[in-house]
Amino acid sequence: MSLIPYRSQKSKGWLDPFSELENIQKQMNQMFDVSLARNPLSDVFFSGGQWMPSIDLCENKDSIIVKADLPGMRREEIELSVQEDHLILKGEKKKDSEVKEENYYKAERFFGSFVRTIPLPSAVDSGKADAKYQDGVLTVTLPKKEEAKPKQIAIDVK
Repeated sequence: MSLIPYRSQKSKGWLDPFSELENIQKQMNQMFDVSLARNPLSDVFFSGGQWMPSIDLCENKDSIIVKADLPGMRREEIELSVQEDHLILKGEKKKDSEVKEENYYKAERFFGSFVRTIPLPSAVDSGKADAKYQDGVLTVTLPKKEEAKPKQIAIDVK
């Protein structure tokens, strides 16, 4: 097992002492990105003890669909609104008060208030929006406005 990565003499930067420093800097940045992010693949970071639910955002021909993971929350604790081209998801997840903090061995679940503003890729008709909450997953279906739907254009052959 080698602790130093092997590089042939032909590889770029073999004699450049700064290339190794750049490599170390890149690895340190990756380490901090992973340790500070809730999900290493997402762009969601913690700030001030708040948390943000994970989402999926997709679209089809007629609508935009947003799914948000909100386990352990009641429907009454969740607020949804559409403002211009953004879906705003607000809520507060209460901490269990049954167990005292000194009795905890590990606490990894997230509690507290959150606000998540989700930019929408197309114009939507918010008056026809539909939201369902089942098994800890909120599914919001936002129909696209007619002008935002793709239109088929016929090609005339002469």
